[in-house]
Amino acid sequence: MVMPRKLFLGARLRRLRRDRGLNQAAMADEIGISASYLNHLERNQRPVTAGILLRLAEAFDIDVKAFASDGGDTAGADQLGEIFSDPMLADLGIGRAELIELSDNAPAVSDGIVRLYTALREMQRQPPTGDGEEAAADPRALITPETWVRDYIQSQRNHYPELEERCETLGDSLSDPLSVSEALRRRLKEAYGVEAKVVSPEQLDNFSQHYDAQRRTFMISALLRAENRTFGLAYQLAMLELAPLLQQMADAARPPDAGTRALLHMSFANYAAGSIMMPYGRFLRAAEEHRYAIDRLCGQFGANVEQIAHRMTTLGRSGARGVPFFMLRVDPAGNISKRYAGESFPFSHFGGTCPRWHLHAAFQTPGQTIRQLIETPDGQRFFTISRTIERPIRPELRDDALLAIGLGCDVRYAPRIAYADGLDLANTPATPVGPACSICPRVECAYRAMPPAGRMLAVHENRKTISPFPFLPG
Repeated sequence: MVMPRKLFLGARLRRLRRDRGLNQAAMADEIGISASYLNHLERNQRPVTAGILLRLAEAFDIDVKAFASDGGDTAGADQLGEIFSDPMLADLGIGRAELIELSDNAPAVSDGIVRLYTALREMQRQPPTGDGEEAAADPRALITPETWVRDYIQSQRNHYPELEERCETLGDSLSDPLSVSEALRRRLKEAYGVEAKVVSPEQLDNFSQHYDAQRRTFMISALLRAENRTFGLAYQLAMLELAPLLQQMADAARPPDAGTRALLHMSFANYAAGSIMMPYGRFLRAAEEHRYAIDRLCGQFGANVEQIAHRMTTLGRSGARGVPFFMLRVDPAGNISKRYAGESFPFSHFGGTCPRWHLHAAFQTPGQTIRQLIETPDGQRFFTISRTIERPIRPELRDDALLAIGLGCDVRYAPRIAYADGLDLANTPATPVGPACSICPRVECAYRAMPPAGRMLAVHENRKTISPFPFLPG
């Protein structure tokens, strides 16, 4: 008779607890055990029983099968995989199993490696100054504010429970069947004595919005569309009404400098603005009812495509989760200006995307939604949609600047999404993609821009392959 395998999941329990912002006593209380027993579980001095797993699932809405599987922390391992495929390290030949083990059993060490590598890449991007002593004095200065904030947002899974609760209460109290924008204006005026005005771009010196604290006036550009003006009003209300909480969140994150702190604080306020416009419970119910059809949600909440798409990446409330989407926003040159990795992410965390993904093809069909099944080298399949969005720019330029956004999720969630209707998810061939050319193992790819790091080229002067950089398989 085969004895059941004992589950020692200490590192995963510890990571789950830290991700939820709990101490041992609080987590133990959530699942009905003593803090000392939880301490034993986290130290792998006791196995995790089936009963404990069920309590964890009930309290924290986790996938028990995934949590207890041998797969480990694949998202963390993916990041480490990119790092150890760098030419500096590729010759070490560290396998995926070792990376999963490191990420799973020593998450803080894993995060430290990611932070060091991020700093190295930022240092390589910076132009030489002729004096390296100043940069060397404070390694934290090597990580740019936007990179630090992006990594922090990802570490929180782009979801802030306490902020969501406050915004939901505030947003529901503003419910106005005629106009959310008018409700926000009234709240600003009645609660804070702030007059909201739509003014010409020239009056704002080409800023999109400006709050004059002395005159208690909030001015917003007439150049902005209605949904952007509503977002601006919600942002300003969040800055006033939620100021203590936003400050507390910024303090708790411990950003390295004042500039990074200001950017993080603004990021929290932007998050709050979207949550006020689209309160969590109402938005999740509507998203599930309309099966994540973006245009229908735009009409219901008075929001634009990008605002809805971003809100769909934040639905991580314990016990009331939405589809775990990842999201990217790019310009026509391929620069990535937003990246939310979600539960799983098929592309590089440090570089660009794969040219075989149809995100960039969206620029050829503005306004249309492109759906695509993609498959990573390890066989994971994702359902994605891509479309362009328009962003108003300086008033002297009449045309709007086109950007493209891509949303995706593991294919197992696709039946919950309207855009997947009519697609045979089990039998439709998926487009083979890779994380980025520098770490992609696919041999026959005509789109390859460079060979993968650590692989030997197989160039022959009398033969050509479809790939411009043929290489020997690993």
